[in-house]
Amino acid sequence: MLKGFFNVPEPVNEPVLNYGPRSLERAALKAALNEARSQQVDIPMYIGGKEVRTGKLMELRPPHDHKHLLGTFHWGNKTHINDAINAALAAKADWENLPWEQRAAIFLKAAELFAGPYRAKINAATMLGQSKNAYQAEIDAACELIDFLRFNVHYMTEIYQQQPPVSGKGIWNRVEQRPLEGFVFALTPFNFTAIAGNLPASAAMMGNVVVWKPADTQVYAANVVMQVFKEAGVPDGVINLIYADGPEVGDVVFNHPDFAGIHFTGSTKVFQHIWQTIGTNIHKYKTYPRIVGETGGKDFVLAHPSADVDVLSTALLRGAFEYQGQKCSAASRAYIPASLWPAVKAQLQTEIAGFKMGPVEDFENFINAVISEVSFDKLVKYIEAAKADKTVELIAGGKYDKTRGWFVEPTVLHVQDPYYVTMCEELFGPVLTVYVYEDDKWDEILNIVDNTSIYALTGAIISQDRYAIADATYKLRNAAGNFYINDKPTGAVVGQQPFGGARGSGTNDKAGSMINLLRWVSPRTIKETFDPPKDYRYPFLQKEA
Repeated sequence: MLKGFFNVPEPVNEPVLNYGPRSLERAALKAALNEARSQQVDIPMYIGGKEVRTGKLMELRPPHDHKHLLGTFHWGNKTHINDAINAALAAKADWENLPWEQRAAIFLKAAELFAGPYRAKINAATMLGQSKNAYQAEIDAACELIDFLRFNVHYMTEIYQQQPPVSGKGIWNRVEQRPLEGFVFALTPFNFTAIAGNLPASAAMMGNVVVWKPADTQVYAANVVMQVFKEAGVPDGVINLIYADGPEVGDVVFNHPDFAGIHFTGSTKVFQHIWQTIGTNIHKYKTYPRIVGETGGKDFVLAHPSADVDVLSTALLRGAFEYQGQKCSAASRAYIPASLWPAVKAQLQTEIAGFKMGPVEDFENFINAVISEVSFDKLVKYIEAAKADKTVELIAGGKYDKTRGWFVEPTVLHVQDPYYVTMCEELFGPVLTVYVYEDDKWDEILNIVDNTSIYALTGAIISQDRYAIADATYKLRNAAGNFYINDKPTGAVVGQQPFGGARGSGTNDKAGSMINLLRWVSPRTIKETFDPPKDYRYPFLQKEA
């Protein structure tokens, strides 16, 4: 087999297209949307080299137009889960022994396919299936997914290049990075197509085989991701895509002796249950499984009295309401000084009144639908409870309608209690709760921000006072894994801001960095001695002359 020390293409962030009027990308995306809406797709599971159809069909409908049928997907059971695990294990030897540059080439090709011929298709699928507007789909399903693939190839080479700096006389020390011994389970969320693609791909890139279960509400775009992986050359069985009941999948996966790791993004409650299950079953596994998870957030924006009102208002409007607040990094609680509140309140009310809300096919709509009726009903419950609470002031929004889609107006609540329920619990929707503090209570509010929530994913400080910025940066050091200064707490870019949080927000293994890829390999140290000793006796054992 030919050998060489190979340099991969230097990664750069994929340019974000703007989809302005009369642009080529806008026309291509419109055509892709029309084509997708004109047909009903039949989506199989992908197990080994087979497209598996069970006949038990689940419907896919746009959250913003739930009377329209996009297609159906085939629902599996424990037999299919076991088949996926067996297919993965059968593919393992050939895949992990494939030279790393061949694996790199596959995922670099996938990046080019997403950037080129599949760009409109993956964006359209994300828009229709997950109710994202054109810009939110572009930065997610196209750009971030492309960035994950390109930058992870670069990080993979950095990992392989890390070697012991010193070898003694007559000795050669080296380290090899082995894939995990078993299969990896990727459990992915609805809200980011990029995450859905990255969680199985990053583990597979390092030589692992994967069983992948996406959220039911993301299957429409997940199918396109799988089509691209196959076209790029991912061998049969390396990534197996299944759809089945979560507890049923868990019962099979977490009882299997070859379970080697989980790559997860989802709710804190589910992740904690998974961790507990793995702990209970730890004696069943051949190796200690890797547990990597990014979970919930109750992300904050803290304004200092020196904050620029325009900067603060924009951070809140974008951070809280882009993609209907359904980002794990979305701003959902804000702390605003009393001196700034009247101006900020007026600006929020004016701008929110100007938001256009409706289906993603109309590019003028900034706000679209929440993902499902379950999410809609949960948000309505919190909003109605807030309306009935005399200590809560409804600043903006508060209306909702599910006649055509799951539409919830961007809503701003002003509370008197910094520990009011919507300041503490993750809602995952377009609801921002504001607490107004007295300007001279800066130290007190820092403590409140730090201790209000179990989460520690993202947060932001808005201030023009450098002492205040330094103070908040230090005192809130454990409150957010991604911390923003004079910006919204969303929009982490691969290669620039590795993403993840701690506390109740996950293991902070930083997707979009080398740190994450290190979790999917197990190093072996090799020491080779060229002229080994042939006598056990050391010089100190000799008698004095």
